Amino acid sequence: MPTGIKGKDDNQKLGLLALVAIVVSSMIGSGVDGLPQNMAANSEVGPVAIAWLICGFGMFFISRTFIILSNIRPDLQTGIYTYTQQGFGAFCAFIVAWGYWLMTIFSNVAFGIMVMDTLNYFIPGDFRGGNNITSVIGVSILVWGFNFLVLSGTKLAGKIDIVGTIAKLIPLIVFIFILVYLLNVTEITSNIWGNNPSLPQEHLGSVFSQITSPLDVALWCFIGVEGAVALSGRAKNKKDVGKATFIGFVISLVVCILISILPFGVMTQKELSVIPTPSTAGILKVVVGEWGEMLINIGVLISVLSSWLAWTMICAEIPMAAAQNGTFPKSFARKNDKGAASVSLWASSILMQLVVLMVYFSSNAWLAMLAISALTVLPAYLMSTAYLCKLCITGEYKKYAPNGRKTALVTSLIGIIFCLFMVYASEVKYLAMVPILLTLGLPLFIFARIKDSGERNIFQPEEMKFLIFLIVLDLFTGFLFLNDTIKL
Repeated sequence: MPTGIKGKDDNQKLGLLALVAIVVSSMIGSGVDGLPQNMAANSEVGPVAIAWLICGFGMFFISRTFIILSNIRPDLQTGIYTYTQQGFGAFCAFIVAWGYWLMTIFSNVAFGIMVMDTLNYFIPGDFRGGNNITSVIGVSILVWGFNFLVLSGTKLAGKIDIVGTIAKLIPLIVFIFILVYLLNVTEITSNIWGNNPSLPQEHLGSVFSQITSPLDVALWCFIGVEGAVALSGRAKNKKDVGKATFIGFVISLVVCILISILPFGVMTQKELSVIPTPSTAGILKVVVGEWGEMLINIGVLISVLSSWLAWTMICAEIPMAAAQNGTFPKSFARKNDKGAASVSLWASSILMQLVVLMVYFSSNAWLAMLAISALTVLPAYLMSTAYLCKLCITGEYKKYAPNGRKTALVTSLIGIIFCLFMVYASEVKYLAMVPILLTLGLPLFIFARIKDSGERNIFQPEEMKFLIFLIVLDLFTGFLFLNDTIKL
């Protein structure tokens, strides 16, 4: 690398505060302001609390996995991808990188939908639903605006993200304090499990179904806990990666739980379930008036735009890291004179634009983007925990750290169980789309193997077994879609 470019790369490094801001900004994004309605849509306060306990417990061990791996293997930059490559080979690493890349793309489009829906408050009628022609144009402008901002360099984008993260937390803190002050204990305890016969309401189903219903939403809010790990190659100090992950996780968990539970103390489940997006604004309008609604809507715009910026930064890093290791085409590894992953960023923005155009034909674009994002991130979480588990079982862990193997093993096993449970609890129609979406990336892998690596055998024997399994899954799910066993 030329000396001048290297010096510019060093100037683009991120400190602890910037890394924490990226984690918090990635997690507390468009999802948090819709939590009251999303969590209460089919569930009472008791099941909602249990859903958060399950997801919080599982994601604690996922975050601990990333902290442990970043501490014992600081040499593996952009860990989400490289952990899988180290543990399970190039093809599995490609599938994880492709799936994670898709997740960032769908997440960014979800941010755009929320921005347009929020703008409808200020300009009524023009942006309702986030999927009309005006919204498509608006989201497209923002996609390319963030593209050019991140092209200007990671350090500048990181500084803007710090300011955005602080600004987004202020309205949420105001929301929490107001609801704590107005909290009615009788209201929150009158129908904890949704089965009080004295209260007129629609049947919400079993407690278990009420618990599983909001799990995708909860998982969506935790996506981003790995933000510091994904940008570890940009960190000034590799030890800051683990610290930023833990601090960001705790801040985000506390905020999300309070915003989900406290509204049950001022409104009923039935009332919460029909509040329009963003529901935090609708709640404050009911309890304090128009000024509260305006405060939250301004906060939502800042929050979502800040998260969108953080995710655009992450979005470009994954294909760049994969290209540097040979599983994406080498062109994705190119950087501009500001040190930004320019080719990866342009490719990401083009794919986002295509998804934005598809959103126009979706009846519930927000929930679709949310569900797909939550599921496409699971392979990355599962393979990272599996890699830590492999290090512990094979004894390789001791090569990198003399102590902590048993704790690391327990952490990885709980993380694996949590990922598998989230697959089980997911909505079938979105789960069935995952293998098909993952298979769509195969041409990139084949191109990289043939053109960049020059290998005659595109797939190794073990990789071929995984490929066959993936294709069989595609055929099976495709059959289920075609005969209407699964309906979109």
